[in-house]
Amino acid sequence: MIDELAARTIHLVVAALWAGSVCFVAAVVLPLVRDGAFNTTHPLEVISGKLTTVSRVSSLLLLLTGGHLAGTGYTTGTLVGSTSGRLVLAMVALWLVLTALVEIGTKRFETGLAGKKIREPARDALPVFRAAAIVAIGLLVVAGLLSANVGALV
Repeated sequence: MIDELAARTIHLVVAALWAGSVCFVAAVVLPLVRDGAFNTTHPLEVISGKLTTVSRVSSLLLLLTGGHLAGTGYTTGTLVGSTSGRLVLAMVALWLVLTALVEIGTKRFETGLAGKKIREPARDALPVFRAAAIVAIGLLVVAGLLSANVGALV
């Protein structure tokens, strides 16, 4: 019981922090960079590195806590045969997509920064981060549906 409560709490807090970080970069940081608000690459390299770290640590923690929750709360039959189970599978798919998009976006951004360019890398990475932000919001919506136990309503 305590382990499930801890896993669920860690899972939701980490997911919210990860999603918020991605949305902040997509909505605030990259548009500012694209529009010329920065004149040096150093702070952008730091931001990109921190986002990569947050993303990788979050991805790992979500795998561990989500795996624990799915392992204790679902069987193979209920995972594919119930609304809640299908929401969990959707969450796994969104988690994989978000992880990939953040990796792709940061790699595009960092490659341009390594060439001492600022605006162009932001312009190239922005569509990927916008897609990542949409996926991150989708993850939070699915988490909300699971937390509300919407499967019991259907």
